[in-house]
Amino acid sequence: MKKADIGLIGLAVMGENLVLNMESKGFTVSVYNRTIDKVDKFMTGRGAGRNFIGCHSIADLCASLERPRKVMMLVKAGSPVDDFIEQIIPHLEEGDIIIDGGNSHFPDTIRRTAYVESKGLLYIGTGVSGGEEGALLGPSMMPGGSPEAWPAVKSIFQAVAAKVGDEPCCDWVGENGAGHFVKMVHNGIEYGDMQIICEAYQMMKELLGMSADEMHEVFAEWNKGDLDSYLVEITRDILGFRDENGEALVEKILDTAGQKGTGKWTGVSALDLGIPLTLIGESVFARCLSAQKELRVKASKALSGPEKLFSGDKLQFLSDLKDALLGAKIISYAQGYDLMGEAAKEYKWNLNNGGIALMWRGGCIIRSVFLGKIKEAFDKNPQLEHLLLDNYFRETIENAQAGWRRVVSAAVNHGVPAPCLATALTYFDGFRSERLPANLLQAQRDYFGAHTYERIDRPRGQFFHTNWTGRGGDTASTTYSV
Repeated sequence: MKKADIGLIGLAVMGENLVLNMESKGFTVSVYNRTIDKVDKFMTGRGAGRNFIGCHSIADLCASLERPRKVMMLVKAGSPVDDFIEQIIPHLEEGDIIIDGGNSHFPDTIRRTAYVESKGLLYIGTGVSGGEEGALLGPSMMPGGSPEAWPAVKSIFQAVAAKVGDEPCCDWVGENGAGHFVKMVHNGIEYGDMQIICEAYQMMKELLGMSADEMHEVFAEWNKGDLDSYLVEITRDILGFRDENGEALVEKILDTAGQKGTGKWTGVSALDLGIPLTLIGESVFARCLSAQKELRVKASKALSGPEKLFSGDKLQFLSDLKDALLGAKIISYAQGYDLMGEAAKEYKWNLNNGGIALMWRGGCIIRSVFLGKIKEAFDKNPQLEHLLLDNYFRETIENAQAGWRRVVSAAVNHGVPAPCLATALTYFDGFRSERLPANLLQAQRDYFGAHTYERIDRPRGQFFHTNWTGRGGDTASTTYSV
């Protein structure tokens, strides 16, 4: 009996579609699911008559594989991954590979890589983005872990991944948890992209009084230019979708957003590493606020704000709104890349920034033409410190800022919440400021806690303490920063 090229555990939506993708590219795939009925249903359904091997145990799955064995898990993040690793290890031999294709938190992947390697095996933690359709037709894949494992899986991963031209949206990201970290940042950017689009939608609806059909037309037009992207495309489609009675379905959906935690992880990582990831952080908080539905309903009856009566030029405002979206989108990616750069230093990863942009250009949720410009920026200057220092992004955001400022001003003046569009603009203004008021903040810290400060007329690294009240001593607290 012919042995399989790869085995997969977990026949939920992503797993089932990914193995169909693999098989369609000429690979034989062994499949297993904890609920055995799912294996039998798959083998007599979508997998019938194709190059699949249905397995009723992990032992059978591992025995069915060519060496080095490659066992991929697409299961719920957390303890289920650890549980399956323990079940898989006894059936593998030195040099075999365990792959986690779920949305695992990168510290878990760092830990698991070390543990699996200690058993003489290899480990890969790979982000897989694109949802059900991406898994079936070509996802974006971001693998990291044991570098020695990459040659054994490269042909499979790059065959099933989405393509931009002839380039697969999959390449090696880096050691241990690098792949899942990059996927986490991808998801954080996804949170931000979705929220700024939602803020644009709310302003069109509440300030301009636009119908779903009118908004559908605007998003269709925006999808032809710099904002051409999967999320703008699906927003166009959603706004054009009608319920059974012919009304816009989107307006019947309850306004409480769900989340699975990857956006929060991105924000927490930014806090841990000291990176100002303001837009993505606000997008997470916006979802949290949306979940307080009952409290917001009460507040809407108790609290008042300005009238939402916009009297300006509607077409000009739509043009400004497009600029605001573009400016905020640039900030989101710039902050995301800033975070990845700091993580690379902290965890000693050698990240290929241009390659990451290419991985995100096809198959994934944040795919857009915009990403080609990021790749070009890092191709021109692999040591680029910050995306806003690239000529294209500097010029684009400077050209967008006038309209962006008018949009944020209108939102504030008319009481329409725009947390991400506003915080992105605030970040831009802070980033381009040679001097911020942190000098006063340091004085405050030294006043109440003797935390010391540096001086502009002394070399960096020299710290000073002042006895501000005349009642304190000369003893300073330990100087530290995050």
